[in-house]
Formats: sequence, structure tokens, C-alpha cells
Amino acid sequence: MKVRIGFGLGTRTLTNDAATFGPFVDTLERLRFDSLWLSERLTGEAPDPLVALAFAAGRTEHLKLGTSVLVVPGRNPVVLAKELASLDRLSAGRLLPAVGLGAPNPAEHRAFGVARGERAAWFDEAVGLMRRLWTEDDVDHHGERFSVEGVTLLPKPHQAPIDVWLGGTSPSELRRTGRLGDGWLPSFCTVADLRDGWPVITSAAAEHGRQIDPEHLGALVAYSHSGVPDAVAALLAHRRPELDPTQVIPVGLPALRARLGDMVEVGASKFVVVPLDEPPDWDAELEAVATELMPLQT
Repeated sequence: MKVRIGFGLGTRTLTNDAATFGPFVDTLERLRFDSLWLSERLTGEAPDPLVALAFAAGRTEHLKLGTSVLVVPGRNPVVLAKELASLDRLSAGRLLPAVGLGAPNPAEHRAFGVARGERAAWFDEAVGLMRRLWTEDDVDHHGERFSVEGVTLLPKPHQAPIDVWLGGTSPSELRRTGRLGDGWLPSFCTVADLRDGWPVITSAAAEHGRQIDPEHLGALVAYSHSGVPDAVAALLAHRRPELDPTQVIPVGLPALRARLGDMVEVGASKFVVVPLDEPPDWDAELEAVATELMPLQT
């Protein structure tokens, strides 16, 4: 099992200009983190993930490029398939798209122009169409939301095909990952969530004649240095009142390493760590994280 450590920026990141983002990317590459993951929030401070990852691709040779997550409902799937294929090709196959339905936030729903109740059906149709466009020529598709006839997407992606990762821990999200995903990258999850969710996903995949690589089990793990912030604790208390917040958010780098080790024990191998509070000095933070976590990489 190949354990890999990636680093992510959350939806509220202020590392979003040339003076901060470029050096941050350079340090990730220098320290040999496996991947960079950028989140999407139209109404927040985070940069557009595809634009920022294209910028990162031009500065790096090894760093993989992940979206955590890229929102599909509200986008034209042909245009999105072309964008993702182009980024994958220009980065020599370093793209790792995790895609989703979008945050449960009314402002985001309005910004993307898709009502909450419509997002799942939009997502399912769009992802299926994108997969065909990456691998087939002369694609015909006549669905409830999109209709194309004789479309050949060029250039094809470097990867054949691109692996698509999904997140979420609810029963419907687990089944969707089994139906449509090539990997699972949930966030704000516990070790037990991974242990119990993976069999549901693999069973759903088998029901649809699919298999998912056993090494495509991962987790996005947010961490803090000095306690769980009040806003995050309140959110977790609302969503998962049965849990102590530290079951989801490790506090301190030794606790983060221990948490990843526990997740490895239940089969996870691909990790994205995300600081809840951005540090004053990215070089120092990334050096400390690398010292603590890189021994886990195999």
C-alpha cells in the first residue's frame, strides 16, 4: 500500500495572490508533498481551483493537482470535461479531480444556479457524460439536462482515463461513490467512518459491475494547533452531536500523525491535510508538517 500525503487549502484561505500562493506551491514541491488540493467556494476567499491549479502546474514537475471539491451542478459538462482534460494533458497526467454537489449553502446554490433538489440528478448525468467524452469519439447523449450529438473531445486527457474522486459519508453519498467514483475522499470524518463506509462503497460498485482500486481510499483531515475553533466545533455539534470534536479534528501535529496512522490501519492510504488556521509563515508550517508526516509515506 502506497501512503501519500497531500496538502490542501480550505475555502476561507487568504493564500490567493501571487505574493503568497506561488511561494507556497514552490515549498510543497521542494518538500516532496504528493499533491496540492484546492477547494471551491464562489462566495469565499479561495481562488478558483482550476485556474490556481493551472498556475501551480506551470511551476512544478512532480506535485499532483487535486480539487477538493470541484462543484459539478451548474457547469456545462462538455466545457468542464475539456478544461479537466486540458489541465491533465498539460500537467502530464497529474490531475486528481474530486468532484461533488456543492456546499449546503443557499448563497452557493444561487451562485451556481441549481436548486438543492436538482443537484444530485445534474451531477449524475454530467459525470457520466464527462467520462464518455474522455474516452470515446462521436459521443451522442440525450439526457434530461444535456443533449450532445457526434461530439469528439480533443485533446484527450493524458490519463486514460482520469480518475474521479468523490466524498461524503451519508448512505446516499456512499452509494453514489460506488456507482460513479474511482476513489473516496471524505472530509470531517472519523476512523470509524472510513472503516464502515468503504464496504458500502465497494458493495455498491459491485452491484453496478464496477471495481474500485483498494488504494483509492483516502481522507481529507483538517487539523489545528491550539484547539478546535469555536465555529468548527459548533458546526460539528450541529452535524454530529454524538462526537467529541477531536475525533474529527486532531489538535497538534503529533495527534495528526497518530490519526493518519489509525486511518492507515483501516485501509486508507491517500491523505490531504488542511490547517484550520493559516500560519503566519508557510515555510515553517510546511517544514514542520513534512517532518512529522513524511515518514508515513511509503
